[in-house]
Amino acid sequence: MTLPFPMNLEPSKDKRTLRRQLQAERQSMVDRHQRSVHLQEVLRVWLISRPEATIGAYWPIKGEFDALPALYRWSEADEARRIGLPVIDRQSKQLRFHVWYPGCPMEDDAFGIPKPKDTEEFAPQMLLVPCVGFGAGGLRLGYGGGFYDRTLGSLQPRPVTVGVGFAHGFLPWLQSEPHDVPLDAMLTEEGVQWQSAAL
Repeated sequence: MTLPFPMNLEPSKDKRTLRRQLQAERQSMVDRHQRSVHLQEVLRVWLISRPEATIGAYWPIKGEFDALPALYRWSEADEARRIGLPVIDRQSKQLRFHVWYPGCPMEDDAFGIPKPKDTEEFAPQMLLVPCVGFGAGGLRLGYGGGFYDRTLGSLQPRPVTVGVGFAHGFLPWLQSEPHDVPLDAMLTEEGVQWQSAAL
């Protein structure tokens, strides 16, 4: 996989600039809609063989892939399946997941991101994790807030984690940091980029 633009950044030293650059690239993609359609298909096919019945997702921002249409189709196949969106716990800075469905009551969180209002909280068996960028072996570059890493460190049992993002975000030189929790799989519009042998 090749990057569609030159990288003139120090891989381990300038993640803030890298995040901004990758987000700008993502938001300016002229074919982002078509890439999203392909990634919807990849996700729907990948979920067919999965046993999990509860999935924690996210509300897409800043040009992120919108997984909710594919997840809603997944949930229609079995009434026991549930989708959740994150609600930030201000004290622990961890994420809790509350049931989401099309048309459910929503309100903005402290960051201006819509979240379910007064719906049931549950522990997801799988988390879909948005990626600004990603590397080999399940490494993820997020927004730098550490919400997912803190959340994953506290959830027992630990849910299966699946990164989703566009292929332009692949960073072959990305290195892990002590607080990073690697993903179990990574999906892009080009297919399954990486998957743990445990899956």
